[in-house]
Order: sequence, then C-alpha cells, then structure tokens
Amino acid sequence: MPGGGEWIFILIAILLLFGGRKIPELMRGIGRGMREFSDAKNNVKNEIEEGMKEKDIKKEEQTAR
Repeated sequence: MPGGGEWIFILIAILLLFGGRKIPELMRGIGRGMREFSDAKNNVKNEIEEGMKEKDIKKEEQTAR
C-alpha cells in the first residue's frame, strides 16, 4: 500500500499526464465504471440467489410428494 509520499508522487504524475481540466472528466469516468461494475456484481448475486431459491422450492416439492 502506498504511503503519503507515494500518493503525492502519483497525484503529481496524474496532473502532469492529464492536465487540470481533464481530471474531473477522468474521475467521472472512473466513478461510472465503478458504479456499472457494482450494479453488474449485484445483478449476478441476485440471479444466483434466485436460482438457489428455485432449486430449494423444487427440492421441497419433490420431497412433499
């Protein structure tokens, strides 16, 4: 994990590479990407949980017969 000095160096490098005007746009893009990843992760988790519930329901129906 980078310490304080490394973070300052990273921030200066980003500022030099992208310029002051591009950084907000870059951060918005990163935020959107993180949000989309989180949404996709939640969708997969929900689908897996629903599949497990359906499997349990079918198992209960078979044992009830």
